[in-house]
Amino acid sequence: MDFTLDATQVRALGCLMEKELSTPEYCPLSLNALVNACNQKTNRQPVLALDADTVDAALRSLKDQQLVVQSDASRVPKFWQALGKQCHLIDREVALLCLLMLRGPQTAAELRARGESLCAFETPEQAAEALDNLATTGLIVQLPRQPGQKESRYTHLLGGAAETDEPAATVAAAPAGPSMAARIEQLETTVAGLQEELRLLRQEFTAFRSHFA
Repeated sequence: MDFTLDATQVRALGCLMEKELSTPEYCPLSLNALVNACNQKTNRQPVLALDADTVDAALRSLKDQQLVVQSDASRVPKFWQALGKQCHLIDREVALLCLLMLRGPQTAAELRARGESLCAFETPEQAAEALDNLATTGLIVQLPRQPGQKESRYTHLLGGAAETDEPAATVAAAPAGPSMAARIEQLETTVAGLQEELRLLRQEFTAFRSHFA
């Protein structure tokens, strides 16, 4: 990996990767659509408020690094991600990497559960293999397990040094009661189910619309 990205470039590229897997019928994305994706209130950590000029500047830099391709097939320029192709990644690896880019450090279990909305994992071993492959290519790294935490987390390396979402002392001091963990897990499962229902509804609506076009 011979590139280093800033936070805006990571967010823009991660969104292109995510939407390519979750809603391929709406890809490539226009600048406005990408700005909306970057500023989503859900499935983003941290939540940002980027303007079009900032995202456009990030896209220009990503194009210079051949990580984004611009499509001029329509009147409005649209954009594809090219990181997956450049790094020879399969869909499962793209899904896990973009989750780390969009939501910060996560455990293997969290990545597998959240990744199901982007790409099916038939077995836990498939997710583990994908993480190992990403680590081998230098795109991610496994962080040391923090005191009080049962699992180690992974983070991406696209910004250079390992990215963490909070200081180690904060992580160690954070309460981790079983009831809270159970509620969070249930909420994440519910959200993933709703996202899948929305994806299926979009597909059905697209098919219905094309039938009567």
